[in-house]
Amino acid sequence: MFIPTHNLNSIETDILVIGSGIAGLFFSIKASRFANIIIITKREKEEANTQYAQGGIASVTTSDDSFEDHVRDTLIAGDGLCSRPVVEEVVEKGPEMIEELIGLGVKFSKKPVGKGYDLGIEGGHSKRRVFHAADMTGKEVQTVLLNRIMEKENVRILEYHIAIDLVCQNGKCIGAYVLDIKNKKVINVSAKITVLATGGAGKVYLYTSNPDIATGDGIAMAYRAGATILNMEFFQFHPTCLYHPYAKSFLISEALRGEGAVLKDKNGKEFMINYHKQKSLAPRDIVARAIDNELKKSGDDCVFLDISFKNPDFIKKRFPGIYKKCLNFGIDITKDPIPVVPAAHYSCGGIKATLDGQTDIQNLLAIGEVTCTGLHGANRLASNSLLEGLVSSFKASEKCRLLLRFDIKNQRFACWESGNAVDSNEAVIISQNWDEIRRFMWNYVGIVRTDKRLERAKKRIVMLRDEINEYYWDFIVTSDLIELRNLATVAEIIIDSALLRKESRGIHYNLDHLEKIEPRNTEIRKKRTWV
Repeated sequence: MFIPTHNLNSIETDILVIGSGIAGLFFSIKASRFANIIIITKREKEEANTQYAQGGIASVTTSDDSFEDHVRDTLIAGDGLCSRPVVEEVVEKGPEMIEELIGLGVKFSKKPVGKGYDLGIEGGHSKRRVFHAADMTGKEVQTVLLNRIMEKENVRILEYHIAIDLVCQNGKCIGAYVLDIKNKKVINVSAKITVLATGGAGKVYLYTSNPDIATGDGIAMAYRAGATILNMEFFQFHPTCLYHPYAKSFLISEALRGEGAVLKDKNGKEFMINYHKQKSLAPRDIVARAIDNELKKSGDDCVFLDISFKNPDFIKKRFPGIYKKCLNFGIDITKDPIPVVPAAHYSCGGIKATLDGQTDIQNLLAIGEVTCTGLHGANRLASNSLLEGLVSSFKASEKCRLLLRFDIKNQRFACWESGNAVDSNEAVIISQNWDEIRRFMWNYVGIVRTDKRLERAKKRIVMLRDEINEYYWDFIVTSDLIELRNLATVAEIIIDSALLRKESRGIHYNLDHLEKIEPRNTEIRKKRTWV
């Protein structure tokens, strides 16, 4: 069981996992066979990007498909920046990961009796290979993994705990300072190995499919600790988020287009034929830019995704979650086209890491969306993200087994000191800065970029950085302040990365640099004191 705490403000464990999505949970299930684990999550344990993943998990399992086909589709989407060995390893591990999930209790949708699994197809895929649980795959996987975790006596989940910063000594990560949000106190969590599984950073943009928790915490903490951050200019915008004043962050799955849904303008005219031979099933970056271009030309607020020509019973069975959600907003997708707009969705960049989670900080591993492993390159192929989370978690657990054989010791470190900080009476500063960052990131560092827009964004983030720094030192730390600080750090990394890339590639599209140059990664490392 767990090593006893030194005092009320200090905990020791073998492995600290920060994040409770598919990567953190699957890793913990695997690693619980040989280690004591503490998982911290800043909201309820169910609240993670995984919970909102509608599409599914891509894996080759049929005779008319092949690993090479899946690899080729991934490389094409990645536009020259994928690492082929990484892509091959992830793709070839897919069937094993699907079997693991089924063994744990995940129920993927099936065809009528005796006909196997109902495999979907999404943009950029050449074959049907996407395992799904209706249109709520993430929720099904998250629920099953949490149920299995709750059976583990040596895994402890701390809800409403948010990591403030990693603690490193002599190039090694030895744990983290963690804020207990409800009790308003900072605790030391000493760990032999720390695993970042914090997911993405979609909330850095004004419009996003991500939940409120996606503030780039892991990327920001790793950056401050000295880790290398790769390719953060590649932020994928999902083409179809529900456009409705009360539909906060609701994604309309790419699987609809896989089942024949087509994009139309307000006059009912299909427009994707003008942009790509695959029309509405083109890769996400092309579809998102096409919609952005159509809206700029027309001045309209949205375009429309139409699947109403399909059998109503098929729509309700295949997309029960989307059907119900849209109906709540007065949209019957069996009869009406769905108003949609692009929204920030997935970070293809992140902490530089190997597929087994190793970063350039000893005893700090990173897995899932928080990383850049070389799988996605310049643009993620649909439904490869949950697959990467599974494969990297599996391999990271094996790496931890090896690392713990070296008899790593827990290290104590100084308790958190608030100094002269006081409680804030100016919370409006946090909300104002939060809104300002997200708005200029959307306008200046969005789907289509220019050097001038990026330079404007850089000036604004530098000014806000100084303001947030001052606020951070003057007032007692809160979860809102931690998230704002991380959001600003990630915004600056994205801007710096975008300024460094003098070309258009994948989901980075700059009107001043439309031609491609030699493929290379964009590396950002800490160059200054940025608290």
